[in-house]
Amino acid sequence: MTFSLDQFRLDGKVAIVTGAGGRGNSIGAAYAKGLAAAGASVVVADLNGDGARAVAEEIVASGGKAAAVQVDVSSEESTRTMAASAVAAFGGVDILVNNAALMVDISYDNFETVSMDAWHKAFAVNLEGALLCSRAVIPSMRERGGGRIVNQTSGGAFPASGLYGITKLALVGLTTSLAKQFGKDGITCNAIAPGNVTSDAGKMLVPDDSPFIQFLNMTCALRARGAPDELVGTLLLLCSEAGQWISGQTIHVDGGWVLRP
Repeated sequence: MTFSLDQFRLDGKVAIVTGAGGRGNSIGAAYAKGLAAAGASVVVADLNGDGARAVAEEIVASGGKAAAVQVDVSSEESTRTMAASAVAAFGGVDILVNNAALMVDISYDNFETVSMDAWHKAFAVNLEGALLCSRAVIPSMRERGGGRIVNQTSGGAFPASGLYGITKLALVGLTTSLAKQFGKDGITCNAIAPGNVTSDAGKMLVPDDSPFIQFLNMTCALRARGAPDELVGTLLLLCSEAGQWISGQTIHVDGGWVLRP
């Protein structure tokens, strides 16, 4: 097959992006807008229904195709409703981006004091949510001859040093397992591990004057922080024909923070 830049296009594809209703500067919104710009019809899914509708309206105003749906990714019923909404709006599902996660609102207590309620809630959203959303869309992907699942993990999982990192490292395990089980159906599953991103949530959790950012400035191969839009190119590769031979991988987009052989 001869390579063409058209292989990065997503015309005729239908994508769901969870956690895409973040207002202001957010990774989920950047993902949704990037997929729409590449030609996909995008279902903007978020627990915040108003936020999801606002992002979908921005996409439509820019000439793209989008619909909004409110979803609780920790609820199997809600994720099935989300998938059904995508089928009703656009005819099926080709791409799922499991971006929804607890980060700012997660417990950062140490393991002697973290409550089990906080522990279970973190796993219910950050890990089980990705599983439930994947299970909800795989039948449609299979019917359409294949699909792309992209899980949002984190540089903070390498190594995992707290509850958030542990949930994201577990998500890497889910990524490889889904890739192995559904590869023969033409469904790929990969993960993106962002570094420190200048999203509103990222800057709230780690301000620019944080000692951690100063440390990263000294240790990263490039620079400590990137904008949400700087993740979109990797997403388009993994979701398009150009990335059809990539599966079960975690791609670090972090300025050279986590360096792995």
